[in-house]
Amino acid sequence: MTFDGRNGTRGARQPQGMFFKLANKMTMGRIRRNASGSLLVLTTIGGQSGQERQSPVRWFGDGGARLIVASAAGAAKNPAWYYNLKANPDRVWIQIGQEKKAVAAEQLHGAEYDEAWKRIVGEAPQFARYRTKTDRQIPVIRLSDRP
Repeated sequence: MTFDGRNGTRGARQPQGMFFKLANKMTMGRIRRNASGSLLVLTTIGGQSGQERQSPVRWFGDGGARLIVASAAGAAKNPAWYYNLKANPDRVWIQIGQEKKAVAAEQLHGAEYDEAWKRIVGEAPQFARYRTKTDRQIPVIRLSDRP
């Protein structure tokens, strides 16, 4: 369960600001009302603050698990939620519709990463464009159900 995604030296502008926060809040409300679709609400525990943090994230099926991508739209730095997962990989929850479940987070590497990346860009080509904007390897995380 090694989280070793490093920041890059170049990339797109990281999404931020009041408009971004409002859009995320509205998106999370929509996810909680509607169990269909390709978005989930990711709840992590802040690596420094210890506070619960929530983010809407696109997910991809992986057998009984889900894959998420720490793309930050191709920014030079990983999204904040990635560092929260790194600090607390066993204190993670996802919510789709009314269903909230505990999951364990694991970063993919090697052949597993390559296979997952190929499926992800096949479903969502914009992720391939994000990779051209930055020089960091964009992490792919598997979220598996926990009891």
